[in-house]
Amino acid sequence: MALNISGILDVVISHAMASGHFERVNGHEPQNAPGRGLTAAVWVDGITAARTSGLGSASARLIFNVRLYTSAIQEPADAIDPNLLTATDALLRAYVGDFDLGGTVRQVDVFGQHGAALEARAGYIQQDGALLRVITITLPVIVNDLWDEVA
Repeated sequence: MALNISGILDVVISHAMASGHFERVNGHEPQNAPGRGLTAAVWVDGITAARTSGLGSASARLIFNVRLYTSAIQEPADAIDPNLLTATDALLRAYVGDFDLGGTVRQVDVFGQHGAALEARAGYIQQDGALLRVITITLPVIVNDLWDEVA
């Protein structure tokens, strides 16, 4: 079985788009600072074999970064984190609620059964001379029986 990366990525992106919180949603890590409002970007961070692979095939743990961006220099400053956290909450709720991402994966690894758990971390980054407030969601998913083991 081949990795259906387009299908999985489409579902992850569509949850962000459907939330209504973002001015734009990118399917890649942006090379330029995003524009006004909230932006979300989704990209693959890594892939490893899952510990629960069977004897005849290996399952995989696919890790996505879902980063939310907004300018750190805006008014009112007290609204920056609440706006980001509201959007983060909507995405976490969507990813946990759609546990198998529309049937494209076995599961979102919510509690970290196969490594790091679903989580969100806040921080700041500089991009194109702009200071951005960001929250990066680590979204681990498990894909069943991805690679056949052949002797």
